[in-house]
Amino acid sequence: MNLDSKDVSEDFPTNKIYLNNASVSLMPTQSIEAMKEFLISYNSVGPDSIKSEPFVTEKLRNTRKIIAKIVNCQPDEIILTQSTTDGINIVANGLSFDSDSNIIIRGMSHEHHANFYPWLRLKNKVEIKNLSIDENGFFNFDEFNKFLDNNTKLVSLSHALYNTGSILPIEKIGKILDDKTPFFLDSAQTVGCIGNFDVKKLKCNFMAFNGSKWLCGPMGTGLFYCDRKSSELLEPLSIGGESAMLYDESNLAFKDLPEKFQTGFRNYVGIVGLESSANYLYRYGMENIRKKNIHLSNMLRDELSKNNKITLYGPENTEERTSIISFTIEGLEPQTAVEKLEKQDIILAVREIYDKKIIRASPHFFNTESEILRVIDAIKKL
Repeated sequence: MNLDSKDVSEDFPTNKIYLNNASVSLMPTQSIEAMKEFLISYNSVGPDSIKSEPFVTEKLRNTRKIIAKIVNCQPDEIILTQSTTDGINIVANGLSFDSDSNIIIRGMSHEHHANFYPWLRLKNKVEIKNLSIDENGFFNFDEFNKFLDNNTKLVSLSHALYNTGSILPIEKIGKILDDKTPFFLDSAQTVGCIGNFDVKKLKCNFMAFNGSKWLCGPMGTGLFYCDRKSSELLEPLSIGGESAMLYDESNLAFKDLPEKFQTGFRNYVGIVGLESSANYLYRYGMENIRKKNIHLSNMLRDELSKNNKITLYGPENTEERTSIISFTIEGLEPQTAVEKLEKQDIILAVREIYDKKIIRASPHFFNTESEILRVIDAIKKL
């Protein structure tokens, strides 16, 4: 790929060097314009007029179509939510458990809170089996196989880790489980940034991610993938006229996917922005995004590794990590470093590995080589 010909920074206008895409990404101008145009048109049509329903329905349908293309599933298997956390809670609160049930998770407090707290909350209902991990967050398959038994009601893992950037061997887990044990995947740190994505190959039953990280959509947009045949395993968190119907005077029946889990969704303008951003990324090419991200992250990581005052975290092997680069600087608190860089219009983030604070950079495909060189120079001068 010719990186120079793939410079799209002008489509993401900002006066900052923005390297916090693992938290919330910038949006392309076309998505902001699409949201503005939708609001004007929706208001003109009349928000609750006869014409508004097909207008909105088409927008929702188009969003499901492009997201389904990106993750390789059927459009009706995509449920629109507000966040990754929403999707996780649909599973955590929708499964039924027996007194001897267990759930397998990884790393406990090494995990992102959104994919830890909902499972920890179930500790009085089910046994929580926690996989021990190495310094990068990877677990041992011998221990996993030992934990897995006939009472395992769910395996819940992150596809990639928010703190070290490690990409976990999810496809191997899917093959072990082989549709015999329900499998939930938190893919907030992978959809939109690790190249071509195939949820069917990963063999997970459920998956949650959001639109505002690597997909470059607006805040308040989330996606929940539910394998069609697995939807019967979950009781919806909420119920309303959009998700259920009366089949006699006193009994309800849930509608089919995606409506079953989507009561009262109203963030239409957010979904319009997400659809525009997803189409933008898809046209750029998901593999091109991955190549650009790794190129930029390697530039930064390689230079930081030359500084003996800097400690890097996460795998060295590019096949095992996203574009996240986590590090600490000897004698300088991460919060102080991030604040000093922000005064220079460089946006990074403070995160943690267990209780250890770290600095996290997360470049995306709209960042440029010249930006990375400026960040390297600024870090050297801290």
